[in-house]
Amino acid sequence: MSAPTYDLGKLHGGLRLEANKAEATSNPIQPMPVPDVLVLPLAQHVGEPSQPIVNVGDTVARGQLIAAVEGSLGAPIHASSSGTVVAIEPWPVSRRLGSRAPCIVIECDGKDTVFASANALPDYRQLAPKELLQEILQGGIVGLGGAVFPTAQKLMQAITCDLEYLILNGVECEPYISCDDVLMREYAREILGGARILMHALGLEVCFIAVESDKPQAIQRLGEAMAELGDERIVLKQVPTIYPSGGEDQLVQLVTNLEVPTGGLPSDVGCLVQNVGTASAIYDWIVSRQPLTSRVTTITGDGVARPMNVLARIGTPIADVVAFAGGYTERARQLIVGGPMTGKSVTTDRVPLVKATNCVLVLSEPPAIGNEMPCIRCGNCADVCPIQLLPQQLFWYACADNEKKLREYGLTDCIECGCCDLVCPSHIPLTADFRTAKARIQELADEKARAERARSRFEARNERLEKERLERVEELAKQKDVAKQAGPEMIAEILKRKQQEKDKD
Repeated sequence: MSAPTYDLGKLHGGLRLEANKAEATSNPIQPMPVPDVLVLPLAQHVGEPSQPIVNVGDTVARGQLIAAVEGSLGAPIHASSSGTVVAIEPWPVSRRLGSRAPCIVIECDGKDTVFASANALPDYRQLAPKELLQEILQGGIVGLGGAVFPTAQKLMQAITCDLEYLILNGVECEPYISCDDVLMREYAREILGGARILMHALGLEVCFIAVESDKPQAIQRLGEAMAELGDERIVLKQVPTIYPSGGEDQLVQLVTNLEVPTGGLPSDVGCLVQNVGTASAIYDWIVSRQPLTSRVTTITGDGVARPMNVLARIGTPIADVVAFAGGYTERARQLIVGGPMTGKSVTTDRVPLVKATNCVLVLSEPPAIGNEMPCIRCGNCADVCPIQLLPQQLFWYACADNEKKLREYGLTDCIECGCCDLVCPSHIPLTADFRTAKARIQELADEKARAERARSRFEARNERLEKERLERVEELAKQKDVAKQAGPEMIAEILKRKQQEKDKD
């Protein structure tokens, strides 16, 4: 990675980084064969994990539902190929830095039999928007740009707002990652078809497809497909080749000149952003009834023999993916799931490729990082911060664990892009510190929420006990009132009955 410069045009901060994408994009997408084993984590999305609806020993087919949504935020999971469920057990996963999480393990039979029960849909234009959103939910589709927010829930939230623009994100600004670039080159029609489905579901008449200026082949192919389609509602826009111009908030500002408010969402300014891969997956599900069981992933780095983009089944072990790309070179030293700026380093290639895996990066040596030194208040981090935060101030408040000041200075707005790390002359791992501080703030918020729920339960219990006490007092008062009004004969009869009941006992 060459020395960065910072010039973002219409945006604040950011970096110009060496792309390192030419080798992986020099060939078409390579379809991978079905692996021997698929490992499908139950948590491949934001929200609660899906729950398995299959058991060990069950036979499944490609596209069959194997884990269903529970709760208000989630996405179902489908079998990526046919075979037998051999285990439902913890397995190393990339989203937890290689630690274990519950997974469904399928031993593939090599037949790749397709599950045949998915009902064909009528033309999506005949469906009401809410019906279309419910159909999208069933396809297991999540944001494929990295956030993996369940797509249907994101759309359902968005339609409650006053939307004006749909933005398809094809920017892909992080070095090494090129899966969206090759997807736009080879699946432009599917992306445009997904855009039209989303526009119908959201009732929108304007869609921008944003692509970085360093992707001429993708721009050309999208332009050709748009000319064939003839839908004037879809507009292609080039954006500067600057990192991190692909962030949702930054892209909204570049494309529409609207600024997402602090703590807000693009929908607050009338925009909905979806990745181009997500749009293509929506098209595959709604038109072809193919749920999200595979994705395009970049396999690259100087530790891989043949960098390329592959179309791989979700659940394929990364070891199999790397082997398909020619295997590791003798120089391979570090395995990263994701890009060099925002990816996660893992210690085992047993982790599976999941819906969020846009890149598997194998490097010969970890990036050189000098010894951490005290902050010199140079201000470089503030110059490159695309959110216009003050990272040096946040660093001091993170060291002091000052939650109030961290909130006041906008830590929750940090997108963890890593720009401040690259320009810090003191080699302070600012992004890691901010990530830890945000986790601490979330932990405190969770503790506060738990305490509030406990307080509410305690108050509800006290109210119930007090109500029962008052009811008993009222009943006793009634009994005394009856006793006062009763004559001696009635009282004697009551006492006689009570004695008889005691004798029976």
